[in-house]
Amino acid sequence: MPIIEITSLTQPGVEVFATLTEAQLRNRLDPQRGVFIAESPKVIRVALAAGYEPLALLCEEKHITGDAADIVTRCGDIPVYTGERDLLASLTGYTLTRGVLCAMRRPNPPSVADVCSNARRIVVVDGVVDTTNIGAIFRSAAALGIDAVLLTPTSCDPLNRRAVRVSMGSVFLVPWTWIDTPISSLRKLGFKTVAMALSDNSVSIDDEALNKEPRLAIIMGTEGDGLADRVIADADYVARIPMAHGVDSLNVAAAAAVAFWQLRSK
Repeated sequence: MPIIEITSLTQPGVEVFATLTEAQLRNRLDPQRGVFIAESPKVIRVALAAGYEPLALLCEEKHITGDAADIVTRCGDIPVYTGERDLLASLTGYTLTRGVLCAMRRPNPPSVADVCSNARRIVVVDGVVDTTNIGAIFRSAAALGIDAVLLTPTSCDPLNRRAVRVSMGSVFLVPWTWIDTPISSLRKLGFKTVAMALSDNSVSIDDEALNKEPRLAIIMGTEGDGLADRVIADADYVARIPMAHGVDSLNVAAAAAVAFWQLRSK
């Protein structure tokens, strides 16, 4: 692999790490050329094990033969950029990544039918825009037995740099894709839907009927306003998490973890 010493973050080849915005990395006009950034040796290893294609590495020199030695070997003949710690630390968040960044090819998203083909429990993330919440939802989904994640187009990109970091690489472990048809269309794939919302007709999350459903799609809404009225009205069930001490709701990431555990496939 070519090891390239850099002295400036404007050096050709380094822009993918230093100057391109998330929108430019994603490259909506040409998804075939889309890129995302994975941070830290642990997360990069998870991505590589899941089959994601590495394009370039950026790390301190000591990591080339240290923490990232196995990654450098596995990545083959891709450029490895390195430089002084002070220069690399000027990258936002770099000092929080244990010194290793990897630019990786963004895969084409699979179809909803393919992602859900063998799934019994899925989550539909509707309009959640906070990167930390997206990362946390994916981490809980991977840990608590959710088979797939679907995101509406108004939701945050799971391959956003911060979302990937917060998920600890879980975005590479759970099949996911975008859903651009009404959520109710999941009935054609054999799913009943349950909207997580506070409403007059909501049942407790431990309702027996929910747990008996062979295929269930759990719908989680935005951080502030929750799910839209039409989404709630279209759902087969509306469920709530029982609360105490007058607390009316949980953060969407915390609520998702509770829902995933209670509604997991038995």
